[in-house]
Amino acid sequence: MNISSRTLIEHGATSRQQPVAVLTPRVSVLPDRKELWRYRDLLFFLVWRDVKARYAQSVLGVGWAIIQPLFSMIVFTVVFGSLAKIDSEGRPYAIFSYTALVPWTYFSNAVSTSTGSLITSSGMLSKVYFPRLIIPLTPLLSKLIDFGVGFSILFVLMLWFQVTPTLNALYIPLLLMVLMLAAGGMGMWLTSLAVQYRDVNYGISFGMQLLMYAAPVVYPASLVPDAYRSFYALNPMVGVIEGFRAGLLGTTPMPWDLIAIGSCTALLLFVTGALFFRHKEAAFADVV
Repeated sequence: MNISSRTLIEHGATSRQQPVAVLTPRVSVLPDRKELWRYRDLLFFLVWRDVKARYAQSVLGVGWAIIQPLFSMIVFTVVFGSLAKIDSEGRPYAIFSYTALVPWTYFSNAVSTSTGSLITSSGMLSKVYFPRLIIPLTPLLSKLIDFGVGFSILFVLMLWFQVTPTLNALYIPLLLMVLMLAAGGMGMWLTSLAVQYRDVNYGISFGMQLLMYAAPVVYPASLVPDAYRSFYALNPMVGVIEGFRAGLLGTTPMPWDLIAIGSCTALLLFVTGALFFRHKEAAFADVV
């Protein structure tokens, strides 16, 4: 924000009053990274508040971060593993599906929470100034707690099923970065649209369910014909999930082609999401 003083003109004569602070918005199409850094304490506070509110008033608390993917794993194992006999690439279907559910659950929850974040924080938007981008970024960080819990359970399952991770597991942090870029990009797009079109907020759960079947959560990516592999990889979750399986379960070699294409999509989502959010930012307080 630029602050300038102005000279007041009264009755044709110029008289200098006390300097008046005039706030003029900084003209930029990109979010101000320095400004975001200055407000990092607010971001960390909102992340902590989100985590505390989610678990402090719940009977099961952090147990929900375990129950959601575990129950999904059980259902998928019965339906797709036992009944549909879907190939799990030589691994027990339970751990095959759970390895995909850990990153998918983070992605789904982060995007869903980000979508409605501006609406639920409408009181803050109209009362105090801060970088609005902090609001949709908060779930991106707070959901990492759930991811960490789910990832810990994955290691317990690997011990139970006697599965040894490969050296490619060292690339998990890289896959997590791609995962966060994809979730952050979609979150910024959808929360900007949800402010004006409330149907977006209502349809996000259904949309996430559809997207899950467009990613190799319940089936391996090898079922997709080679002719469509590059197009299929445009979904950034394809490379992330297959990378998790390759690194932790050793089901296939590291799918760098899928990861490279998906990383480009995730980066494009994040950059265009930030640009679109910046474009719509000025009207948020008026609309919500």
